[in-house]
Amino acid sequence: MKNSQLVFRSITLFLIVILFNGCVKDTCKKMYSYSFYQPVYKTAAEVRANIKNSVPREIENAGKVYIKGNYIFLNEVDKGIHIIDNSNPSSPVNTAFIDIPGNLDLAVKGNSLYADLYTDLVTIDISDPLHVVTKKFNEGVFPYRAYANGFSGDTSRIIVDWIKSDTMVEVSCGSGEIFFEKYGFFSAPQANSVAAGGSKNSGSPIGQSGSMARFTIVNNRMYTVSNTDLSVFDIADANNPVYTNALSLNSWMVETIFPFKNKLFIGTQAGMFTFNVNRPDHPEFEGQFEHVRSCDPVIADDDYAYVTLSSGSTCQGFNNQLDIIKLNDFADAQLIKTYQLTNPHGLSKDGNLLFICDGTDGLKVFDARNVNYLSQVKQFSGLETYDVIAYNNIALVVAKDGIYQYDYSNANNIHLLSKTNFAD
Repeated sequence: MKNSQLVFRSITLFLIVILFNGCVKDTCKKMYSYSFYQPVYKTAAEVRANIKNSVPREIENAGKVYIKGNYIFLNEVDKGIHIIDNSNPSSPVNTAFIDIPGNLDLAVKGNSLYADLYTDLVTIDISDPLHVVTKKFNEGVFPYRAYANGFSGDTSRIIVDWIKSDTMVEVSCGSGEIFFEKYGFFSAPQANSVAAGGSKNSGSPIGQSGSMARFTIVNNRMYTVSNTDLSVFDIADANNPVYTNALSLNSWMVETIFPFKNKLFIGTQAGMFTFNVNRPDHPEFEGQFEHVRSCDPVIADDDYAYVTLSSGSTCQGFNNQLDIIKLNDFADAQLIKTYQLTNPHGLSKDGNLLFICDGTDGLKVFDARNVNYLSQVKQFSGLETYDVIAYNNIALVVAKDGIYQYDYSNANNIHLLSKTNFAD
């Protein structure tokens, strides 16, 4: 009997302690500095009617980049696309802006530009880049797109902007950095990230995308990647894309897609996948190269794939390096050489020259004739680089503070042609 009473008293005491601690925790409050983001909505009809040229805007949060003819198409993250006249690379002109809320990716074939509008695909005729015309919307083809930070808003309308206000908020001790309420979300101040895009398709009506791209075009098909899937669009009728197929990549956090001849090279946080597109609507898996988990854009030529791995991002990797992979028969890819770098991101190759954006170490240019002994021929410091397109003797580099263009027609005298500044 005494033992039973002792057990009962012990349990009672334990519950009192737990309840007391809970009460103490619940009463612990602290003032924190937060930014409150309130969404600005428009109807789908209003958004679609506004997809047209408007006056040029300052570039604030640059995203993916695409070159077509004499024009640069530069994504403003979640806002739309800047149109830059690059007829004279020594003096590019920001000429117009296309409003496309939720836009992150783009591709160009001939006179058609393809862009995502949150979960939809919009096709735009750019025959006259200064007077564009919307041609088609493919609705719901990117179902995994979401609003910033997981915010769940009014699904009957589209978020076109956010109104930010800084405030002090009293919250419970131990609260997270982000929390939601009906009309928006609170977020602890964080640094903004840069995102952008750069490939080479000389003589093709298809534009040049970046190594960070998630849209790419091979002949009459456009291939797009989400975090887990590869989707196919028939663009034989350029202004009337038809969604034809989607494949699960049996992976997670797919990062990039790069075309070379009849191959697709897909970079993921866990490795590189290779598909052939001999049957354009049914890409076939050919091989995989696994590596440590890290962000990894990939490009390729006839013999090798070049993959950069970087740390300090959402990919949670710790390696900063360039991996060069012998492709062999694509099903048996082999690591040939690893080069240590500072914090590499986008890369591009033209002939024997390999261009690598090495974060705060700037742009590095290598002689890649012998992949076992890369020789650095030039480094441009003093800029934080993200992606590069090397095409037609011009290296277009997206950096934290602007777009830089370099003339590499003479490998012994690579030099800066121009810089297009971003807003501070």
